Amino acid sequence: MMQHLPAIYILIRFFVIAGIVLALDIVTKQMALSTIFATGQPFQVTPFLNFAPVWNEGVSFGLFADYPQITNMVVPVFALFVIGWLITELTESGWVQQIGAGLICGGANGNIVDRFRFNKVVDFIDVHVAGLHWPAFNIADASIFIGVILWLYAMMFLNVAGDTAQD
Repeated sequence: MMQHLPAIYILIRFFVIAGIVLALDIVTKQMALSTIFATGQPFQVTPFLNFAPVWNEGVSFGLFADYPQITNMVVPVFALFVIGWLITELTESGWVQQIGAGLICGGANGNIVDRFRFNKVVDFIDVHVAGLHWPAFNIADASIFIGVILWLYAMMFLNVAGDTAQD
Protein backbone atom coordinates (compact mmCIF):
# COMPACT_ATOMS: atom_id res chain seq x y z
CA MET A 1 0.00 0.00 0.00
CA MET A 2 1.37 3.39 -0.97
CA GLN A 3 1.41 6.45 1.25
CA HIS A 4 -1.21 9.12 0.64
CA LEU A 5 0.02 12.49 -0.51
CA PRO A 6 -0.42 15.31 1.99
CA ALA A 7 -3.80 17.02 1.57
CA ILE A 8 -2.22 20.25 0.34
CA TYR A 9 -0.67 18.49 -2.67
CA ILE A 10 -3.97 16.81 -3.48
CA LEU A 11 -5.75 20.17 -3.35
CA ILE A 12 -3.08 21.82 -5.49
CA ARG A 13 -3.42 19.05 -8.11
CA PHE A 14 -7.20 19.44 -8.03
CA PHE A 15 -7.20 23.24 -8.36
CA VAL A 16 -4.55 23.23 -11.11
CA ILE A 17 -6.58 20.76 -13.19
CA ALA A 18 -9.86 22.59 -12.52
CA GLY A 19 -8.22 25.93 -13.32
CA ILE A 20 -6.74 24.71 -16.60
CA VAL A 21 -10.10 23.28 -17.70
CA LEU A 22 -11.91 26.49 -16.72
CA ALA A 23 -9.37 28.66 -18.57
CA LEU A 24 -9.48 26.48 -21.71
CA ASP A 25 -13.27 26.50 -21.64
CA ILE A 26 -13.50 30.28 -21.28
CA VAL A 27 -10.89 30.92 -23.99
CA THR A 28 -12.42 28.51 -26.50
CA LYS A 29 -15.93 29.82 -25.88
CA GLN A 30 -14.73 33.40 -26.36
CA MET A 31 -13.05 32.38 -29.61
CA ALA A 32 -16.30 30.71 -30.73
CA LEU A 33 -18.31 33.80 -29.78
CA SER A 34 -16.04 36.13 -31.74
CA THR A 35 -15.98 33.91 -34.84
CA ILE A 36 -18.73 31.39 -35.52
CA PHE A 37 -21.33 33.04 -33.26
CA ALA A 38 -20.56 36.44 -34.81
CA THR A 39 -21.17 35.11 -38.33
CA GLY A 40 -23.82 32.55 -37.38
CA GLN A 41 -22.21 30.10 -39.79
CA PRO A 42 -20.81 26.67 -38.92
CA PHE A 43 -17.18 25.97 -39.77
CA GLN A 44 -16.23 22.52 -41.05
CA VAL A 45 -13.07 21.21 -39.39
CA THR A 46 -13.13 17.62 -40.66
CA PRO A 47 -15.73 15.49 -42.48
CA PHE A 48 -17.16 14.53 -39.06
CA LEU A 49 -16.50 17.68 -36.99
CA ASN A 50 -17.91 21.19 -37.29
CA PHE A 51 -17.72 24.22 -35.07
CA ALA A 52 -21.30 25.47 -35.03
CA PRO A 53 -22.95 28.22 -32.97
CA VAL A 54 -25.44 26.69 -30.52
CA TRP A 55 -26.94 28.37 -27.46
CA ASN A 56 -27.95 25.68 -24.96
CA GLU A 57 -30.69 27.07 -22.76
CA GLY A 58 -31.22 23.71 -21.07
CA VAL A 59 -28.94 21.26 -19.34
CA SER A 60 -27.46 18.12 -20.89
CA PHE A 61 -28.86 17.52 -24.36
CA GLY A 62 -31.01 20.65 -24.02
CA LEU A 63 -33.24 19.14 -21.32
CA PHE A 64 -35.38 21.64 -19.39
CA ALA A 65 -34.75 24.40 -21.96
CA ASP A 66 -38.33 25.59 -21.41
CA TYR A 67 -37.71 26.03 -17.67
CA PRO A 68 -35.14 28.82 -17.22
CA GLN A 69 -35.76 28.96 -13.47
CA ILE A 70 -34.40 25.40 -13.25
CA THR A 71 -31.49 25.79 -15.64
CA ASN A 72 -30.33 29.21 -14.44
CA MET A 73 -30.86 28.86 -10.69
CA VAL A 74 -31.17 25.23 -9.59
CA VAL A 75 -28.52 23.75 -11.89
CA PRO A 76 -25.68 26.11 -10.79
CA VAL A 77 -26.58 25.58 -7.11
CA PHE A 78 -26.63 21.80 -7.63
CA ALA A 79 -23.27 22.01 -9.45
CA LEU A 80 -21.77 23.94 -6.53
CA PHE A 81 -22.98 21.25 -4.10
CA VAL A 82 -21.39 18.56 -6.29
CA ILE A 83 -18.14 20.53 -6.39
CA GLY A 84 -18.19 20.85 -2.61
CA TRP A 85 -18.84 17.12 -2.19
CA LEU A 86 -16.03 16.21 -4.60
CA ILE A 87 -13.59 18.43 -2.69
CA THR A 88 -14.50 16.68 0.57
CA GLU A 89 -13.82 13.31 -1.08
CA LEU A 90 -10.41 14.22 -2.51
CA THR A 91 -8.17 13.06 0.31
CA GLU A 92 -9.95 9.70 0.51
CA SER A 93 -9.69 9.05 -3.22
CA GLY A 94 -6.83 7.98 -5.44
CA TRP A 95 -5.11 10.07 -8.08
CA VAL A 96 -7.41 8.92 -10.91
CA GLN A 97 -10.47 10.11 -8.99
CA GLN A 98 -8.67 13.31 -8.05
CA ILE A 99 -7.97 14.06 -11.72
CA GLY A 100 -11.58 13.19 -12.54
CA ALA A 101 -12.81 15.54 -9.81
CA GLY A 102 -10.64 18.36 -11.19
CA LEU A 103 -12.06 17.82 -14.68
CA ILE A 104 -15.64 17.72 -13.39
CA CYS A 105 -15.24 20.84 -11.27
CA GLY A 106 -13.43 22.85 -13.94
CA GLY A 107 -16.12 21.95 -16.46
CA ALA A 108 -18.97 22.66 -14.08
CA ASN A 109 -17.50 26.06 -13.29
CA GLY A 110 -17.13 26.83 -17.00
CA ASN A 111 -20.81 26.22 -17.59
CA ILE A 112 -21.77 28.11 -14.42
CA VAL A 113 -19.85 31.13 -15.75
CA ASP A 114 -21.93 30.96 -18.94
CA ARG A 115 -25.18 30.73 -16.98
CA PHE A 116 -24.26 33.89 -15.06
CA ARG A 117 -23.03 35.74 -18.17
CA PHE A 118 -25.68 34.71 -20.70
CA ASN A 119 -28.41 32.69 -18.91
CA LYS A 120 -27.47 29.88 -21.30
CA VAL A 121 -24.37 27.91 -22.29
CA VAL A 122 -22.14 28.40 -25.32
CA ASP A 123 -21.88 25.10 -27.22
CA PHE A 124 -19.98 24.85 -30.49
CA ILE A 125 -18.42 21.41 -31.01
CA ASP A 126 -20.60 19.48 -33.45
CA VAL A 127 -19.68 15.84 -34.08
CA HIS A 128 -21.60 14.05 -36.82
CA VAL A 129 -21.57 10.87 -38.89
CA ALA A 130 -23.75 10.17 -41.94
CA GLY A 131 -26.03 13.10 -41.18
CA LEU A 132 -26.51 12.10 -37.54
CA HIS A 133 -25.36 14.76 -35.08
CA TRP A 134 -24.41 14.33 -31.46
CA PRO A 135 -25.79 17.29 -29.47
CA ALA A 136 -23.36 20.22 -29.62
CA PHE A 137 -21.04 20.53 -26.63
CA ASN A 138 -18.04 22.49 -25.38
CA ILE A 139 -14.75 21.92 -23.52
CA ALA A 140 -16.56 22.06 -20.16
CA ASP A 141 -19.01 19.34 -21.20
CA ALA A 142 -16.22 17.11 -22.53
CA SER A 143 -14.22 17.59 -19.33
CA ILE A 144 -17.20 16.70 -17.16
CA PHE A 145 -17.82 13.57 -19.24
CA ILE A 146 -14.17 12.45 -19.07
CA GLY A 147 -14.02 13.27 -15.35
CA VAL A 148 -17.10 11.19 -14.59
CA ILE A 149 -15.66 8.27 -16.61
CA LEU A 150 -12.38 8.49 -14.66
CA TRP A 151 -14.20 8.73 -11.32
CA LEU A 152 -16.40 5.72 -12.09
CA TYR A 153 -13.50 3.69 -13.52
CA ALA A 154 -11.47 4.28 -10.38
CA MET A 155 -14.41 3.36 -8.15
CA MET A 156 -15.12 0.15 -10.03
CA PHE A 157 -11.65 -1.11 -10.93
CA LEU A 158 -8.94 0.60 -8.88
CA ASN A 159 -10.31 0.39 -5.35
CA VAL A 160 -9.73 -3.33 -5.02
CA ALA A 161 -10.10 -4.53 -1.40
CA GLY A 162 -10.63 -0.96 -0.20
CA ASP A 163 -7.17 0.17 -1.36
CA THR A 164 -7.63 3.80 -2.36
CA ALA A 165 -3.95 4.71 -2.17
CA GLN A 166 -3.24 5.31 -5.84
CA ASP A 167 -1.12 8.40 -5.31
